[in-house]
Amino acid sequence: MQAFLKGGTSSFASKPSKETASSSGRSQTKKKPTPWVEKYRPRSVNDVAHQDEVVAVLKKSLHGGDLPNLLFYGPPGTGKTSTILAIARDLFGDMFRERILELNASDERGINVIRAKVKNFSQLTASGTRPDGRACPPFRIVILDEGGLHDFSCPDACGHACILQAALRRTMEKGSKTTRFCLICNYVTRIIEPITSRCAKFRFKPIIAAVLKERLEAICKAEGVLCDEKALSEIIKISEGDMRKAITLLQSLARLRGSEEIVLSDIVDISGVVPEDVIDNLIRVCHSDSYDKLDSTVQELMAEGHSAVQLLLQLHDKLVEEDKLGDNQKSVIFEKIAVVDKCLMDGADEYLQMMALCTVIMQQICHADK
Repeated sequence: MQAFLKGGTSSFASKPSKETASSSGRSQTKKKPTPWVEKYRPRSVNDVAHQDEVVAVLKKSLHGGDLPNLLFYGPPGTGKTSTILAIARDLFGDMFRERILELNASDERGINVIRAKVKNFSQLTASGTRPDGRACPPFRIVILDEGGLHDFSCPDACGHACILQAALRRTMEKGSKTTRFCLICNYVTRIIEPITSRCAKFRFKPIIAAVLKERLEAICKAEGVLCDEKALSEIIKISEGDMRKAITLLQSLARLRGSEEIVLSDIVDISGVVPEDVIDNLIRVCHSDSYDKLDSTVQELMAEGHSAVQLLLQLHDKLVEEDKLGDNQKSVIFEKIAVVDKCLMDGADEYLQMMALCTVIMQQICHADK
């Protein structure tokens, strides 16, 4: 959900106990704990950050009081779900929850979902007046998060997803008068053409560093969090344009440090990032041309609990900037990184895969020209 601005503190007044009421007659106020991701979620389309083209088009649609079927796609944490919820608030006001049906493909699967929940909801009529007397569009919105039931990893599941999307296509046609659909996904290529042709497509870009920094600084100020400049830059770097990830990491660090200032070393403890000196040491061992040293170093890395996937990412970024390696050497290493990454995704042993990769790195550094 990248696309976040300041929000109000969520709180409620708790009822006093009989003992408290008799002694003081005053009620106590307790703060309701709210994740910062939800607390600073945009409440209006105007609050959506760094998606200017999307916002400009949607605001014109809102002005006319009508929307087409929508397809939002792009990296995670860029504001896709936040934007459609903000649109619903702008259109329907306080009753927006009654006018939307939000389904997530992670837990709402099967053709019965399309035939039952979506179909029944889309057939309901809606009034053109809000409780406050203002006019609103006489339709409902169905939000299918994670691509309308398509984010599957195996071929059989992908084929099943096509069947579900085909069922959705017919439902979109029949419910066009009373319902608008918003599909949200990371990859638009996984949505079948008959669905995409019925939707207005909007691409959400990764949040740039300047916008991330502005939002994080605003949250730090609102929450009274002290954050070192280097630590803030590292949070932005780790999040890679994902506003949700950045805010969640900031909140975790704030809980860790309390009233103390967040410093760069704290991020390693929370984020799972491998320290730079550990990566540098691994590359130095690869230069040593000693298999025994390499074996002990990789064993130590695994014993310390470092993620092999995270090691791959940081090794890749480090080796890209390595001037001592030629293009041919880098191509061999990066091809091996791709193979190892696929093996890790399939559940391969982390130690064996890291040894296989580091052995290739050592061979390219020490023996490529021999």
